[in-house]
Amino acid sequence: MGRNPQIDGHLRPVDLARVHGLSTQAVRNYEEAGILPAADRTPHGYRTYTPLHAGALSAFLALVPGHGHRTATSIMRAVNQGASEEAFRLIDESHAQLLDDRRTLQAVESALRDLEPAMASEPDGGSGPAAASGPGGTFIGPLAEKLGIRPATLRKWERAGLVRPRRDPLTGYRVYDEADVRDARLAHQLRRGGYLLEQIAPLLDQVRVAGGLEPLAAALGDWRGRLSARGRAMLAGAAELEAYLRERG
Repeated sequence: MGRNPQIDGHLRPVDLARVHGLSTQAVRNYEEAGILPAADRTPHGYRTYTPLHAGALSAFLALVPGHGHRTATSIMRAVNQGASEEAFRLIDESHAQLLDDRRTLQAVESALRDLEPAMASEPDGGSGPAAASGPGGTFIGPLAEKLGIRPATLRKWERAGLVRPRRDPLTGYRVYDEADVRDARLAHQLRRGGYLLEQIAPLLDQVRVAGGLEPLAAALGDWRGRLSARGRAMLAGAAELEAYLRERG
């Protein structure tokens, strides 16, 4: 006969695992990592868990979507070691990161709002001689003239990561392809709008990843949705952690 799954409120690893769709090895690993309190052992060496362990597992799994696996692990380890203040500090750091991410999103959205009218007013729609001087691209002088800036400014933007021209293998001259020209135009408009170089660089990284302004605009909705989901997950995790803290006394 198998062991009774619950004896005097005690649970087997498999009982704890089944509720959450986990393997028994995962439950053991969580205990070893300090996510669960240490389990008692039967005279035969079997682990026995209690509703307190079930509460710890529920809290951890609820924390993961909002805080990530590593931070959720650190939070639970701190709680189980009696270091609640450290757990709260880790939670505060996650919330601060979420706030920073929200501010970054707002900055990107604001920058796009500033850019779209300016880019729409360009007579060539962002193409033209500077952007399409053939397969080899364009050089620093024509591009600087097109934008109404000095070549030294483009070199400064390159050092800041705003533009990334390649070098002609024969002459060593900087060559700006179509994407580089787009980035230079965006940087120019944002500088005119008062943005600092360190504010522009992350935006241009987003533009590059998205493949342009229009794909980036579409991606912002997904980004906003992910931030909202993280915020709600943090609330759900906080509720489970509070229940666990009450159970611990």
